[in-house]
Amino acid sequence: MSPLSGSKRRAILAFALVFGLSEGYLFAQDQSATAISHQVRELFERAAKAVVKIHGVDEHSEICGTGFFVDPTGTLYTAYTVGGEAGNFTVEFNGKKYPAHPLVADIRGGTAILKVDETTPALPIGKSDELDLATPVISIGYPLDLPKTPNFGMIAGFDRKCLGRYFSTIHLRVNAPTQRGEAGAPLLNMKGEVVGIVVSGLENNSACYAVPIEAAEKIRSDFVRFGEARHGWIGVNNVSGASQQVEGSRAMVTQVAEDAPAARSGLKEGDVLLQVGKKKIGEPEDVFDASFYITAGDVIPITVMRGDQKMTLHVQATMHPASKTGVLLASPGTIPGVIPMSLDEETVPSP
Repeated sequence: MSPLSGSKRRAILAFALVFGLSEGYLFAQDQSATAISHQVRELFERAAKAVVKIHGVDEHSEICGTGFFVDPTGTLYTAYTVGGEAGNFTVEFNGKKYPAHPLVADIRGGTAILKVDETTPALPIGKSDELDLATPVISIGYPLDLPKTPNFGMIAGFDRKCLGRYFSTIHLRVNAPTQRGEAGAPLLNMKGEVVGIVVSGLENNSACYAVPIEAAEKIRSDFVRFGEARHGWIGVNNVSGASQQVEGSRAMVTQVAEDAPAARSGLKEGDVLLQVGKKKIGEPEDVFDASFYITAGDVIPITVMRGDQKMTLHVQATMHPASKTGVLLASPGTIPGVIPMSLDEETVPSP
């Protein structure tokens, strides 16, 4: 245990006497907080090298936001509100400004990918499904016109909707304040791996939403394979809650679009969905998240229970009808980047 100054030691003793706590307990808590502070600072100093400030121009004005490199060839992720509808991009890192060009922007996932033709640092990619409630996380962004800034918080929820509107994929709710300019900031676990991208704020920016990093990775994979985001559709128009669980799932198909890929593959009304692609299904809302990761053209295994028979169907997905219309938006609420997003009527994506 590192030595404490006399004044700090006296303050801890006084606090212990007033609240009836042991001196040893308070010293241990103080040391734990100090260790966390050192860990956050060390992580910030290491990861900040790959975080950049993004400048651009849209049809209204100049914009600023945050982004971060994900490979050494200059590929960077940011929020759609920063890189989705603007142009003339430049990014600041290593004390210089570099031109950047857009690769792909995905309004449904709330993310965009830009490219700088330079050798760059890069952040390692983690897994959002390894997070639990109260897991500590860190974001690094450029709030307002201020320098690069760390932000410390914890995972407060894994939300499928907010204020009556469904997300196109599960969002990570983080108890960390955000400001304008921090859209596109990386959300890091305590190992320094990216687990999400900050896309919107809540209330008075006292908390924020981040999309899981897997959402951006899905779009990047589509771009590498096809040169664009290819959101898939299988034609299950409605999934409702079954009266009882079957193999751990209550997600029962109640409507299949006529002549859609699902119908042609043999999926029927009354089937209980157990798994769609790599996503296990337990509740009807799970299907929304699973549908985000379907890529048009791919053959998707779908496991169902039909009566007492368990079977796996193989469905070749087509392009999602709404993928080009902007119907399937990512994040309601106040965007901490540059463009406020109004709350529209409830939008429920269908797989």
